[in-house]
Formats: sequence, structure tokens, C-alpha cells
Amino acid sequence: MRFLARLEPLAYDLLRLFSGAMFSVHGMQKLFGVLTSKPGPAPFSQQWIGGVIELLCGALIALGLFTRPAAFLASGMMAVAYFQFHHIWKLGGGEWVPVVNRGETAVLYCFVFLFIATRGGGRFGLDRALGRRNPASRT
Repeated sequence: MRFLARLEPLAYDLLRLFSGAMFSVHGMQKLFGVLTSKPGPAPFSQQWIGGVIELLCGALIALGLFTRPAAFLASGMMAVAYFQFHHIWKLGGGEWVPVVNRGETAVLYCFVFLFIATRGGGRFGLDRALGRRNPASRT
């Protein structure tokens, strides 16, 4: 168990890096049509703003730069996305189980980013490299 405990800071940084990078790809998909044939949304529409948040916050989270505010904003956006597009308003029937309403990705991102917002940039984030204070960091 001590071996696994020593890997915890690295595992956290990998979680932050990959979840941020994947979130950023969602933004690239929305804004620039990466990996999709769908046209991009109209500028300043709700979907466009969501794509900008995904792209920018995802990149910041992956880099570990301004990690707490970026992750908090991304977490809130995913909570809104779940309730607006997957919960009652989307299906009309009030299906609240994420697997049933296809909202499991939004719920998972919401809580992963909420955790990252409480934890900060981690050992290998740019916040630490630039000397930004991270009082909750265990490393």
C-alpha cells in the first residue's frame, strides 16, 4: 500500500492532464469541427460559448495553469449541461439516471473537475512551476 500511496501525486496529475485534454478536444470538436462532420455553431450562441469554455478551460486544466478557477468553471458548465440537455428538460419525462438519459459523461466531468478545483494544479502543473500558491496541495 505504501507503493500506491507514493504514486498518488502522479496519478492525480495524470487525471488532471488527461481529463483536461479530453475536455479541450470536445471544445475543438464544437468550434472547429475536429473529428466530426457537423458544422460549427453560430458565434456567441450557447453552444459556441460552451465550446470556448471547453477548449480554454480544458487546456488550462491539462497544463495545470489557473487550475482552480478553470476547473470550477468547467464543473459548473457540466452541471448546467447535465440538467439542461440530459435531465428533465431534454427528455420531458424526468429520467434522472445518467445512464438512461446519456448524461454520464457530463456528470463524470462535473465531479472530476470539482475535485480538481479543490485540489489545484498538482505537482507537475504550471501553477507550481510559476510559483503560484497552492495551499491544498499535498505535495
